[in-house]
Amino acid sequence: MRILIGIPAYNESKMIGQVISRLPKNITGFGKADILVVDDGSSDNTGEIAREKGATVLTHLINRGLGGALKTIFQYARTNGYDVLVTFDADGQHDAKDIGKLVKLLTDKSCDFIVGTRWSKGLTKPYTRYYINMLANIFTYVFFNIKTTDSQSGFRAFGKKAIQSVSISTDGMEVSSEFFREAKRCRFKFAEVPIKAVYSVYSKGKGQSLSDAPEVFMQLLLRLLK
Repeated sequence: MRILIGIPAYNESKMIGQVISRLPKNITGFGKADILVVDDGSSDNTGEIAREKGATVLTHLINRGLGGALKTIFQYARTNGYDVLVTFDADGQHDAKDIGKLVKLLTDKSCDFIVGTRWSKGLTKPYTRYYINMLANIFTYVFFNIKTTDSQSGFRAFGKKAIQSVSISTDGMEVSSEFFREAKRCRFKFAEVPIKAVYSVYSKGKGQSLSDAPEVFMQLLLRLLK
């Protein structure tokens, strides 16, 4: 089984080295995992650090956005014949030990799309992110008829069918919800699994804010109405 861990990164020189160092080179029971970092037009040395840590690095000359970086990751996974794609954030909030859990569930349950949910009972929640997620989860259920507790999680696993089928149309943050549109369109078998989330001052400063929410939801609505 060929496994790719794909990391979209923009100005992540502070954390990218640590993140890559913690990633497993082999996933127990499944084999070797390759690491791809998409340096999305960073103005710092994110790409250089990632290469020094042994990752394959693809560089965007300009900052295209999260969706643009994920497009490149999916294209690389398709072109190179990977069986499993795991997307992983570059800000250090995810625990690399959870990667095996997602891959195991993907294969054991013959799923196409797995989300690692940060909102399990007992986990400390940064409330701004929690409320954005709650609104996005409602949106996901209303428009795509998929129940999820964490539609905005960047920690996901995709099987071969999803790698080949997913079509990303946005370059923006709304890509996280767009995966659920694709899950409905392609009839993916979906599941989620609890993951550990580490919210440092640094990671809390990354990702979506309340001010982003109206634009994200408006872009999603416009795409649905096309």
